[in-house]
Amino acid sequence: MATIIWLILIYALLVAIGGIIGYVKAKSNQSLLSGLGSGAALAIAWYVSLQNPTIGLILATVIAVALVIVFALRFRATSKFMPAGLLALVSLAATGLFAIALFLPQA
Repeated sequence: MATIIWLILIYALLVAIGGIIGYVKAKSNQSLLSGLGSGAALAIAWYVSLQNPTIGLILATVIAVALVIVFALRFRATSKFMPAGLLALVSLAATGLFAIALFLPQA
């Protein structure tokens, strides 16, 4: 369980860094704001999961599902694997891991 909780923080950092890279490469304010906002929300989910793993994992799963939808729609619109397709797959994997962790016995 502790490993999954730390994966929330790693995922938060990846999303935030992705937003920064989007801003630097394409001067996209939308990428910066959405990346930092999503990263901050995931960091909050990580912090909550330190106190209450179930609530934190539920929050992280909901955010990851929202990101899967956003990135899948962007991939569909652009047909470009980078960055939307890659982030859709990473978000889908995160969603699966977080959802599975919800059903694991709590230690």
